[in-house]
Amino acid sequence: MIMQADRECALELDAHPYRIQQIRRIVSAQLRYWRLDPLIAAATLGISELLGNVHRHARPDKHCSVRLKLAADRLTVAVADHDPRLPQLHPVEPLATGGRGLAMVEAMSDSWGTDLLPQETGKIVWFVLRTPVPVPAPVPLRSTVPFEPPPKRVGAAVALPVAPPVAAPLAVPVA
Repeated sequence: MIMQADRECALELDAHPYRIQQIRRIVSAQLRYWRLDPLIAAATLGISELLGNVHRHARPDKHCSVRLKLAADRLTVAVADHDPRLPQLHPVEPLATGGRGLAMVEAMSDSWGTDLLPQETGKIVWFVLRTPVPVPAPVPLRSTVPFEPPPKRVGAAVALPVAPPVAAPLAVPVA
């Protein structure tokens, strides 16, 4: 399910590998709509890592939500699940084949953190990315046809705009 307001977007899903790519495409489209193309790579990388953690570690189920919230100078991305166990940032082992997710989120974001949900029914893991410039409110779609004022009326007749003179074609001698 997708819910959207002008400055917020929420997605509900089960964190399975095939869904993660779909969420990346949805988030990319939303960020393009908000004119935040420079943040797409970092945001989708962070979401992939957090959803991958839900898939690998969350219990009792894989149901989660992704929420994007846009403020004037920052984008907050949050993933909530039903597992109250908080993730832990471990030192990165150079030869390890996994365990780098939170370190990558920490490296590419301006800040990140976790919050427990009420009565320890789950947690939220979030990160913040600064927007490149203050983001204006989304503009409603408009017609691309340029506006032309109606012709001026002179008495009962309509004065049509005068077309610019057309140059006569050049005479080309035929051999």
